[in-house]
Amino acid sequence: MTRPSRSFPVVAAAGGAALRRALAAALAVPVLAAWGQAGPLTVLVNPGDQGEQSRAASYLVLRAALADALKEAKVGDANWIISTDATADLATTRSQMHDIFVAPAHVVSSALRHGYVPLVGNPKGAQAVLVALKERGIGTLADAAGKRLGLPLQDSVVTYLVRGELNAANTSLKSHFRSVQNMRYQDALLVCLQVHECDVVGVEKAVFERWVAAGAPVAAVMQSRPAPGLSVALKQSIAASGAARSLQPVLLRTLTGSPQVARSGMDQLAPIETRDYEYVSTLGYFTPRQLPGAKVVDAATVAQLMGSGAVYVDTRTEAEFKAAHVPRAVLVSYVEKSAKDTDYDARVDTFDLTKLPQDKAAPIIFACNGPECWKSYKASLAAVKAGYKQVHWFRGGFPEWRSASRQVASASTP
Repeated sequence: MTRPSRSFPVVAAAGGAALRRALAAALAVPVLAAWGQAGPLTVLVNPGDQGEQSRAASYLVLRAALADALKEAKVGDANWIISTDATADLATTRSQMHDIFVAPAHVVSSALRHGYVPLVGNPKGAQAVLVALKERGIGTLADAAGKRLGLPLQDSVVTYLVRGELNAANTSLKSHFRSVQNMRYQDALLVCLQVHECDVVGVEKAVFERWVAAGAPVAAVMQSRPAPGLSVALKQSIAASGAARSLQPVLLRTLTGSPQVARSGMDQLAPIETRDYEYVSTLGYFTPRQLPGAKVVDAATVAQLMGSGAVYVDTRTEAEFKAAHVPRAVLVSYVEKSAKDTDYDARVDTFDLTKLPQDKAAPIIFACNGPECWKSYKASLAAVKAGYKQVHWFRGGFPEWRSASRQVASASTP
């Protein structure tokens, strides 16, 4: 199984070597079978960008606490994976590549739509705020039009919520703002305001409130609704067995009350439910419902088209394709670095059009991992712009195919 790439933040010099050694040891823990599964459980931990802590340090704290909970619940050890890439994590939720996710709201929300159940989290632990200096006179989103925006990194839950609210307002980051720059640390965005490199910035509400308490002359321009904080989700097939029932109370008991765990992004924990993610789900990286020059099709139509000789192009990763795919599909991965919106910059992406049929009149189907996966949307648009005349966009993608009880192939059964 191919794991998400790991890129750890630089660890502070004091104790940095020890922390790196501990992190390496944590990733090499022996694995035991759990809950009668054929293999060990895999636990992906993405600490998100809560506060200004090193993600590696937060991971170590969370991993130790979670390991204690799994041991008490008689799960045994597991494969532990640290991720600092929520975009990659979204893809793994759709492919059900991990058994447990400990991740920010937008990742867990995606997991809940693709075969997972929530266990614990803070139902209102994340909220984004657009902030400006009071002296600038920017009081509404409309006032911010044409201004310079500063945001955390692209896969941050703050950036996710801000982008979603803009989409809900029928605009986008690129079209509403003159420029957008991303910064690793949220406190650096206050400096961006103070030196007049940014006119508006997006941060967590807790960060904004800390700035106000410290006397910074800032005001809120727009706020998202509250969303869950860092949460734990379990694969539904495991939860349905009944063997995991003891895990939720154990997690609450083990994680609650630890200052270190709270500082690492898991505070005010409670049992959490799917309905707590309804708001986040409406703000997902959802693709448009139509694509000019292409025809949007469903699973039944895809089967008919393939029966008539249409080529099914799977734009997901090689790892996802090997795990499961539509029979006779052709893998042409769309390597996506651009933003997940209609204003994306295709120049930063990679998609090999030479791997498509040479006959531009031939019917082609493009698909990836469902309505919130932009790879097939972008590939379809690239094909339309390249002159292909029969472009079919399977917006529901592989999840819809699987849900329709259609035949599925894997690397061993092409």
